[in-house]
Amino acid sequence: MYKVALVDDHTLLSEAIAGLVRQFDNFEVVYIGLNGKEFVDYLNSDQAVKPDIVLMDVNMPVMGGVETTTHLSKHHPDIKVLALSIEEEESVVLQMIRAGAKGYLLKDTRKAILEQALNEVLTHGFYYTNTVEKLVKRNEAAHEDEVTLKERELEFIKHACTEMTYKEIAELMFLSPKTIEGYRESVFQKLGLKNRTGLVIYAIKNKIFVP
Repeated sequence: MYKVALVDDHTLLSEAIAGLVRQFDNFEVVYIGLNGKEFVDYLNSDQAVKPDIVLMDVNMPVMGGVETTTHLSKHHPDIKVLALSIEEEESVVLQMIRAGAKGYLLKDTRKAILEQALNEVLTHGFYYTNTVEKLVKRNEAAHEDEVTLKERELEFIKHACTEMTYKEIAELMFLSPKTIEGYRESVFQKLGLKNRTGLVIYAIKNKIFVP
């Protein structure tokens, strides 16, 4: 049985989600917590049963999803994080992926999709749906074996996966903002991407950037 933890400050919702997960084959819920700090403290306790995967809310008091996922990526890399949130903003999705989340679901996701996502994250290492899934499909549609990225383009991609603005990247690479804009357009065109979120997903999947 795969062990699942839920971290969400909405108690009724997390209990409802736990009820769904318990209906899935090969899954059991071993922990429900209100925020990231509670979960981290639990993992450090003698009574902890370490989960294989954690369903993580993004906006929580005390310690939110991004901070908690970053902590888990560093201290418990074997625990996979699947974000479960009401947030659809590209910047929020991007932050969670950068932090190390292996997937991003919205809370109105259907039961079957949730079960599929849990299985995909555990067996294949990642799962994206809704807006993020469309970005991934565009990535996969690009013929990666035909794409040749120059050394400076790879350097740009790595920097673009951080919190830096394009202007800050230009300064770091000793290039003009216009040149960086050219790198961005060139990389987006080569990889068939539309935005920075898609670029981060591509970089993580192809091990150009490691969260």
